[in-house]
This record gives sequence, structure tokens and C-alpha cells, in this order.
Amino acid sequence: MKALIQRVSKASVTVDCDEVASIDKGLLIFLGVVKGDTEAEALTLARKCCELRIFEDSVGKMNLSVKDAGGKVLAVSQFTLAADCKKGRRPSFDDAAPPDEANALYERFCEFCRAGGVETSTGRFAAHMQVALTNDGPVTIMLDSSAL
Repeated sequence: MKALIQRVSKASVTVDCDEVASIDKGLLIFLGVVKGDTEAEALTLARKCCELRIFEDSVGKMNLSVKDAGGKVLAVSQFTLAADCKKGRRPSFDDAAPPDEANALYERFCEFCRAGGVETSTGRFAAHMQVALTNDGPVTIMLDSSAL
């Protein structure tokens, strides 16, 4: 499972000209589920995302988690994080989990974030989404559950 995390001052997701979710300060998390991912990995990755100390404290040091900073999470499913670009110029998405499995683990990831005390909004699974964001910092971090 892969998560591309961006610290944002605001972010939103629009589907068919309808805004389906938005947050102010917090984390925009693009989540890619790959074949073989488990619920345990979803829990580990959710905890890591929600506990990652990448928000500034009163002296300007990155020392606060999203929860500590009073932020929210906007989680967007993104199978393209499973892209394999080793061969040729066209990415292969063979490593992406099948849609039913991916959606179930994406939903569990979001539930784990909520259970950790972080208000969590979502995009719309398998929809063509427009994601708007203002990256704060910029701070962008890539996490892979296989390396945690």
C-alpha cells in the first residue's frame, strides 16, 4: 500500500462539477492499494500518516501530527501509485489490487484514520476526480507499507 501525503492549507475533490469533499488545514493523502495488501498494512499506514509529525509547533519546528495540529485528512484513492514504469514508456498497472479489494482496503484505511481521532473525508472511489490543493510548505512525503 502506498500513500503520497501532502501537507495542505486546503484541498478539495470534485466529481462531475460537484464538490464531494474539502478540507482546510490537514493532509491530502493519495492512497494506492497493490496486490497482496492486507488490513494490517492499512492500519499501519493509517497510523503512520496520522501520527507523522510534519506540522509546525509554536517555534516553527515540524513537531506536530495532523491531529495535534487540529487538521483533517482528505483521502483519495489513486491506483496509479501502483504504476510500474520500468519497461517502455507506457506504465503498467498490473500490480494494482482489483477494484473490490482496493475499495475495501481504502475504506478500512479511512476508518482507521477516523478511529485515530482524525476527521477524514474521501474522494469517490473509481470516479474521474479533479483534485485541487494548496500544498503547505511544500511538504510531500511518500510512504510504502512494505517499508514500514
